[in-house]
Amino acid sequence: MVRIGYTMMTEQAGPRELVDHVVRAEAVGFDFSVTSDHYFPWLRTQGHSPYAWSVLGAAAQATSRIPLMTYVTCPTFRYHPAVVAQKAATLQLLSEGRFRLGLGSGENLNEHVVGGGWPSVDVRHEMLEEAVDIIRALFEGGHVNHRGTHFDVESARLWDLPEQPPPIGIAVSGQRSCALAGRLADLVIATEPKADLLDAFDRHGGGGKPRVGQLPVCYDPDRDAAVERAHSQFRWFGNGWKVNSELPHPDAFASATQFVRPEDVAGSIPCGSDPADFVEAVRPYAEAGFTEIALVQIGGESQLRYLDWSEKTLLPALRDAFG
Repeated sequence: MVRIGYTMMTEQAGPRELVDHVVRAEAVGFDFSVTSDHYFPWLRTQGHSPYAWSVLGAAAQATSRIPLMTYVTCPTFRYHPAVVAQKAATLQLLSEGRFRLGLGSGENLNEHVVGGGWPSVDVRHEMLEEAVDIIRALFEGGHVNHRGTHFDVESARLWDLPEQPPPIGIAVSGQRSCALAGRLADLVIATEPKADLLDAFDRHGGGGKPRVGQLPVCYDPDRDAAVERAHSQFRWFGNGWKVNSELPHPDAFASATQFVRPEDVAGSIPCGSDPADFVEAVRPYAEAGFTEIALVQIGGESQLRYLDWSEKTLLPALRDAFG
C-alpha cells in the first residue's frame, strides 16, 4: 500500500490560501500532508514564501485528521536546533500527535539570508548531525547543555512536551546523507525515485522505517496551459539536488534554467487531466519502495480545481493502482 499526500507549497500561495487548501485536502481524502519551509521561492513567477511554521500552526487548528510534516526544515542556519525543537514540540501538541519533523541540510537559496556563508556539503552534514542530537536531547526533557563543533546550548529545556515527540525524518540525496539518516532518522525523505537511496538507508539502520517521496504534477483540463504553467514555475526541478542546493537567489534559478523548454518539463512532470499519466509518474516511486508519496500540484491558483479532480478521479485511480 502506498499512501498519497498533499503538498502545501509555500512558494506558490499565501498563508491563508495554504490553510484553506490543506483543509480541502483533508476533506477529499489525502492520506497526509507536507509543507515546504523556504525564505525565497525558487522562481519569481511562483511569487510567495510565507513563514511555514505559522502556516502549520494554523493548519493544525483548522484540520483534525490529516498528518502534517515539514518537507523540509533546515535546523542549522536560519534556525538554531534548540528553537526547532521547541517549534516541533509545540506543533505536535497543537496537532494532537499528527506532526512529523522533516529535516535537511538546507539550500543556499534560503539560508544565505542570515549572512553566515555557505559551507561545503560535508560541513553541512556535520551540522545536521549535531543539530539532530540536540533536538532529540531536548525531546527527552530536562535541561540540555551542549558545547559542540557548530552549536552551543546553554541550559535549554522544553517546558511543553508532547507524550510522544515528533518522529524525525531526514532528507537524502547521496550515500553520506543516507548513512546519516539510517543512523539518526525515524523515516527517510527523498525527491527522486532512486531505489539505491533506500537500499543505503536500510543498510545503515533504516530497514522497516517509512520512506517519503515527492513528485510535482500539473493538473489542468487544458494540457497546453498545464505545460505552460509547469514550465513557468517548476522548470528548476530537473536541475538535481546538487545544483539546487547551491544556487543563492531566484534569479540564479532563472538563469540556470533559461534553456529549459516546455517540452522538456512536460517530459518529466505529468501535465493535463489524464489520470493514467499521473499514475505512471507515481509508479517509479512505488516500485523503488517508497511507502508515501506527496504530490505537488503546480500553481497556487489551481489548487481547488486540482483537489476537486483528485477526489473524483486521481485518488481513486492511484488507489486502484497502488492499494
